[in-house]
Amino acid sequence: MARNLEVPMISTYTVAPFRPLPTERVVRQLWTRPVGAPAARSGYAPAADVYREGDDLVARFDVPGVDPERDVTVELEGRRLVVRGERRDQRAVEAPAAETSETEGEQPEAGTDGASTDEAAEAAPAGRRIREVRFGEFRRTVTLPKTAEADAVRASYDAGVLTVTVAGVFAGRAPQRIEVTRAA
Repeated sequence: MARNLEVPMISTYTVAPFRPLPTERVVRQLWTRPVGAPAARSGYAPAADVYREGDDLVARFDVPGVDPERDVTVELEGRRLVVRGERRDQRAVEAPAAETSETEGEQPEAGTDGASTDEAAEAAPAGRRIREVRFGEFRRTVTLPKTAEADAVRASYDAGVLTVTVAGVFAGRAPQRIEVTRAA
């Protein structure tokens, strides 16, 4: 006598342990963004190295690929040193011109035989692409120990590093040692 046993359906749910949940991004922004500051839409924050050198404050920012005269601004706002700018993508447009004009509904100019669009298609790299370089606007703020005059600030750019020196901002300020006591 054969019995017909029914096996219940078991549904499985696979969890991807390294994929962030949608709410994690929101929570992470709460900790990384100052309260009341708008969420950044694009851009990046260049790496910074801020240190004391005698009585001067030195701030170095890694901003390779920028034109310092055109794309970088250094300002004093009260006790804040603000460095802002933009790294522009200097590469040629990857999409052939014929494809972009067709999607926008424009007709090619009269007298063109399409040779330039063929050259653009040949120049575009084929295959996969990995992009780790970030482009866009940036802003970094360094809080100074006291207000400084604009004459005391020097900025120079060399080999992709912007160095801003605020002279004498630590003058008259000696570190004070605080005694640490053991709790009873």
